[in-house]
Amino acid sequence: MNDDVKKIALVTGGNQGIGFEICRQLGQAGVRVLVGVRNAGRGSEAVRLLNAEGGDAACIPMDVTDALQVSAAAENIARSCGRLDILINNAGVLLPESRPGESGAELVRQVYETNVFGVVRVTQAMLPLLRKSAGGRIVNLSSSLASLRLHGDPSFELGSFLMLGYNSSKTAVNALTVMWAKDLAEDGIKVNAADPGYCATAMNGYASSRFAAEGAREPVRLALLPDDGPSGGFFGDKGPIPW
Repeated sequence: MNDDVKKIALVTGGNQGIGFEICRQLGQAGVRVLVGVRNAGRGSEAVRLLNAEGGDAACIPMDVTDALQVSAAAENIARSCGRLDILINNAGVLLPESRPGESGAELVRQVYETNVFGVVRVTQAMLPLLRKSAGGRIVNLSSSLASLRLHGDPSFELGSFLMLGYNSSKTAVNALTVMWAKDLAEDGIKVNAADPGYCATAMNGYASSRFAAEGAREPVRLALLPDDGPSGGFFGDKGPIPW
Protein backbone atom coordinates (compact mmCIF):
# COMPACT_ATOMS: atom_id res chain seq x y z
CA MET A 1 0.00 0.00 0.00
CA ASN A 2 1.28 3.45 -0.89
CA ASP A 3 2.58 5.32 2.16
CA ASP A 4 0.43 8.33 1.18
CA VAL A 5 -2.79 6.34 1.64
CA LYS A 6 -1.77 4.14 4.56
CA LYS A 7 -3.51 4.93 7.81
CA ILE A 8 -1.15 5.95 10.63
CA ALA A 9 -1.84 4.79 14.19
CA LEU A 10 -0.26 5.57 17.54
CA VAL A 11 -0.71 2.89 20.21
CA THR A 12 0.45 3.83 23.70
CA GLY A 13 1.90 1.00 25.75
CA GLY A 14 2.30 -0.92 22.52
CA ASN A 15 5.31 -3.06 23.34
CA GLN A 16 3.54 -5.87 25.22
CA GLY A 17 0.26 -7.58 26.02
CA ILE A 18 -2.92 -6.25 24.47
CA GLY A 19 -1.12 -3.17 23.17
CA PHE A 20 1.33 -5.29 21.19
CA GLU A 21 -1.48 -7.41 19.77
CA ILE A 22 -3.32 -4.23 18.75
CA CYS A 23 -0.17 -3.13 16.91
CA ARG A 24 0.13 -6.52 15.25
CA GLN A 25 -3.49 -6.62 14.08
CA LEU A 26 -3.41 -3.04 12.82
CA GLY A 27 -0.25 -3.90 10.91
CA GLN A 28 -1.98 -6.91 9.38
CA ALA A 29 -4.72 -4.53 8.24
CA GLY A 30 -2.16 -2.40 6.37
CA VAL A 31 -1.81 0.36 8.96
CA ARG A 32 1.52 2.04 9.73
CA VAL A 33 1.91 1.62 13.47
CA LEU A 34 3.75 3.94 15.84
CA VAL A 35 4.52 1.99 19.00
CA GLY A 36 4.40 4.33 21.98
CA VAL A 37 6.62 3.06 24.80
CA ARG A 38 8.30 4.15 28.02
CA ASN A 39 11.33 1.90 27.45
CA ALA A 40 13.00 2.52 24.09
CA GLY A 41 14.82 -0.82 24.19
CA ARG A 42 11.61 -2.80 24.62
CA GLY A 43 9.97 -0.65 22.01
CA SER A 44 12.70 -1.35 19.50
CA GLU A 45 12.33 -5.09 20.10
CA ALA A 46 8.58 -4.88 19.61
CA VAL A 47 9.09 -2.98 16.36
CA ARG A 48 11.61 -5.56 15.18
CA LEU A 49 9.11 -8.36 15.77
CA LEU A 50 6.26 -6.49 14.08
CA ASN A 51 8.33 -5.64 11.02
CA ALA A 52 9.69 -9.19 10.81
CA GLU A 53 6.08 -10.31 10.38
CA GLY A 54 5.60 -7.92 7.46
CA GLY A 55 4.33 -4.92 9.41
CA ASP A 56 5.28 -1.27 9.06
CA ALA A 57 6.11 -0.12 12.58
CA ALA A 58 8.27 2.50 14.27
CA CYS A 59 9.10 3.21 17.91
CA ILE A 60 7.91 6.42 19.61
CA PRO A 61 9.54 6.84 23.05
CA MET A 62 6.91 8.38 25.32
CA ASP A 63 5.97 8.13 28.97
CA VAL A 64 2.32 9.22 29.11
CA THR A 65 2.88 10.72 32.57
CA ASP A 66 5.58 13.07 31.27
CA ALA A 67 4.22 16.18 29.53
CA LEU A 68 7.55 17.01 27.89
CA GLN A 69 7.92 13.52 26.44
CA VAL A 70 4.35 13.55 25.13
CA SER A 71 4.90 16.94 23.50
CA ALA A 72 8.15 15.71 21.95
CA ALA A 73 6.37 12.62 20.62
CA ALA A 74 3.72 14.77 18.96
CA GLU A 75 6.42 16.90 17.34
CA ASN A 76 8.21 13.73 16.20
CA ILE A 77 5.05 12.40 14.56
CA ALA A 78 4.33 15.77 12.95
CA ARG A 79 7.80 15.81 11.37
CA SER A 80 7.87 12.18 10.25
CA CYS A 81 4.23 11.58 9.30
CA GLY A 82 2.46 14.92 9.07
CA ARG A 83 -0.78 13.58 10.51
CA LEU A 84 -2.31 10.87 12.68
CA ASP A 85 -5.37 8.83 11.71
CA ILE A 86 -5.76 6.63 14.78
CA LEU A 87 -4.92 7.10 18.46
CA ILE A 88 -5.33 4.13 20.77
CA ASN A 89 -4.92 5.06 24.44
CA ASN A 90 -3.87 1.66 25.69
CA ALA A 91 -1.21 2.45 28.32
CA GLY A 92 -2.47 1.77 31.82
CA VAL A 93 -1.50 0.55 35.26
CA LEU A 94 -3.07 -1.75 37.82
CA LEU A 95 -1.48 -1.32 41.25
CA PRO A 96 -2.00 -3.70 44.19
CA GLU A 97 -5.05 -2.47 46.07
CA SER A 98 -6.75 -3.39 49.32
CA ARG A 99 -10.47 -3.02 49.93
CA PRO A 100 -12.02 0.28 48.72
CA GLY A 101 -12.47 1.40 52.32
CA GLU A 102 -8.74 0.99 52.88
CA SER A 103 -7.32 2.37 49.61
CA GLY A 104 -5.50 5.63 50.21
CA ALA A 105 -5.62 8.79 48.11
CA GLU A 106 -1.94 8.46 47.11
CA LEU A 107 -2.48 5.06 45.49
CA VAL A 108 -5.55 6.34 43.64
CA ARG A 109 -3.57 9.37 42.48
CA GLN A 110 -0.81 7.14 41.08
CA VAL A 111 -3.33 5.09 39.09
CA TYR A 112 -5.06 8.21 37.75
CA GLU A 113 -1.74 9.74 36.70
CA THR A 114 -1.41 7.09 33.99
CA ASN A 115 -4.95 5.87 33.39
CA VAL A 116 -6.73 9.24 33.31
CA PHE A 117 -4.32 12.17 33.19
CA GLY A 118 -2.09 10.26 30.76
CA VAL A 119 -5.04 9.74 28.43
CA VAL A 120 -5.92 13.43 28.60
CA ARG A 121 -2.30 14.47 28.09
CA VAL A 122 -1.74 12.27 25.03
CA THR A 123 -5.10 12.96 23.42
CA GLN A 124 -4.79 16.73 23.70
CA ALA A 125 -1.25 16.61 22.30
CA MET A 126 -2.30 14.48 19.32
CA LEU A 127 -5.52 16.32 18.43
CA PRO A 128 -3.86 18.75 15.98
CA LEU A 129 -2.49 15.72 14.09
CA LEU A 130 -5.81 13.85 14.22
CA ARG A 131 -7.60 16.89 12.80
CA LYS A 132 -5.39 16.56 9.71
CA SER A 133 -6.82 13.09 9.06
CA ALA A 134 -9.69 12.51 6.66
CA GLY A 135 -11.40 10.55 9.43
CA GLY A 136 -9.67 10.43 12.79
CA ARG A 137 -10.38 7.69 15.30
CA ILE A 138 -9.66 7.63 19.04
CA VAL A 139 -10.06 4.41 21.02
CA ASN A 140 -9.73 4.49 24.79
CA LEU A 141 -9.06 1.17 26.51
CA SER A 142 -11.58 0.74 29.28
CA SER A 143 -12.97 -2.23 31.21
CA SER A 144 -16.31 -3.71 32.20
CA LEU A 145 -15.09 -2.94 35.73
CA ALA A 146 -15.81 0.71 34.86
CA SER A 147 -19.51 0.07 34.44
CA LEU A 148 -21.60 1.48 37.28
CA ARG A 149 -24.67 -0.37 36.07
CA LEU A 150 -22.88 -3.73 36.00
CA HIS A 151 -21.50 -3.20 39.50
CA GLY A 152 -25.05 -2.57 40.63
CA ASP A 153 -26.08 -6.01 39.35
CA PRO A 154 -25.49 -8.75 41.98
CA SER A 155 -24.95 -11.28 39.17
CA PHE A 156 -22.04 -9.37 37.59
CA GLU A 157 -19.31 -12.01 37.21
CA LEU A 158 -16.50 -9.57 38.01
CA GLY A 159 -18.38 -7.80 40.78
CA SER A 160 -15.94 -8.95 43.45
CA PHE A 161 -13.06 -7.04 41.82
CA LEU A 162 -13.43 -3.87 43.91
CA MET A 163 -10.31 -1.87 43.02
CA LEU A 164 -11.04 1.73 43.91
CA GLY A 165 -8.27 3.29 41.85
CA TYR A 166 -8.39 1.10 38.76
CA ASN A 167 -12.16 0.74 38.43
CA SER A 168 -12.93 4.41 38.98
CA SER A 169 -10.10 5.47 36.66
CA LYS A 170 -11.72 3.52 33.85
CA THR A 171 -15.10 5.04 34.70
CA ALA A 172 -13.42 8.42 34.28
CA VAL A 173 -12.02 7.30 30.92
CA ASN A 174 -15.56 6.46 29.82
CA ALA A 175 -16.67 9.97 30.78
CA LEU A 176 -13.80 11.47 28.79
CA THR A 177 -14.84 9.33 25.82
CA VAL A 178 -18.39 10.69 25.83
CA MET A 179 -17.29 14.32 26.09
CA TRP A 180 -14.61 14.07 23.40
CA ALA A 181 -17.03 12.30 21.07
CA LYS A 182 -19.43 15.24 21.34
CA ASP A 183 -16.75 17.89 21.06
CA LEU A 184 -14.90 16.34 18.11
CA ALA A 185 -17.91 15.29 16.03
CA GLU A 186 -17.62 18.41 13.83
CA ASP A 187 -14.02 17.44 13.09
CA GLY A 188 -15.11 14.02 11.85
CA ILE A 189 -13.24 12.31 14.68
CA LYS A 190 -14.95 9.30 16.24
CA VAL A 191 -14.17 8.49 19.87
CA ASN A 192 -15.12 5.20 21.54
CA ALA A 193 -14.18 3.13 24.58
CA ALA A 194 -13.28 -0.54 24.25
CA ASP A 195 -13.38 -3.34 26.80
CA PRO A 196 -10.80 -5.97 25.80
CA GLY A 197 -12.12 -8.39 28.40
CA TYR A 198 -10.16 -10.09 31.15
CA CYS A 199 -7.06 -11.23 29.27
CA ALA A 200 -3.86 -12.95 30.37
CA THR A 201 -1.31 -10.12 30.57
CA ALA A 202 1.61 -9.06 32.75
CA MET A 203 -0.74 -6.61 34.45
CA ASN A 204 -2.73 -9.42 36.10
CA GLY A 205 0.00 -12.04 36.29
CA TYR A 206 -1.44 -13.85 33.24
CA ALA A 207 -4.37 -15.02 35.37
CA SER A 208 -6.86 -15.65 32.57
CA SER A 209 -7.56 -18.16 29.84
CA ARG A 210 -8.39 -15.34 27.40
CA PHE A 211 -5.51 -14.42 25.09
CA ALA A 212 -4.31 -10.87 24.54
CA ALA A 213 -4.94 -11.31 20.81
CA GLU A 214 -8.63 -11.82 21.59
CA GLY A 215 -8.69 -8.67 23.68
CA ALA A 216 -7.15 -6.65 20.84
CA ARG A 217 -9.95 -7.37 18.36
CA GLU A 218 -12.51 -4.86 19.62
CA PRO A 219 -10.07 -1.92 19.92
CA VAL A 220 -8.87 -2.67 16.39
CA ARG A 221 -12.44 -2.84 15.07
CA LEU A 222 -13.20 0.55 16.59
CA ALA A 223 -9.95 2.00 15.23
CA LEU A 224 -10.98 1.00 11.70
CA LEU A 225 -14.62 2.09 11.86
CA PRO A 226 -16.18 3.29 8.60
CA ASP A 227 -17.55 6.81 8.32
CA ASP A 228 -21.04 5.62 9.32
CA GLY A 229 -19.74 3.89 12.47
CA PRO A 230 -20.72 4.89 16.00
CA SER A 231 -19.06 7.45 18.24
CA GLY A 232 -19.33 8.04 21.97
CA GLY A 233 -19.97 4.38 22.79
CA PHE A 234 -18.56 1.66 25.04
CA PHE A 235 -18.11 -1.70 23.33
CA GLY A 236 -16.90 -5.24 23.97
CA ASP A 237 -16.91 -8.46 21.97
CA LYS A 238 -20.65 -8.91 22.42
CA GLY A 239 -21.64 -5.35 21.60
CA PRO A 240 -22.43 -2.24 23.65
CA ILE A 241 -21.65 -2.27 27.37
CA PRO A 242 -23.78 -0.25 29.82
CA TRP A 243 -22.18 2.79 31.41
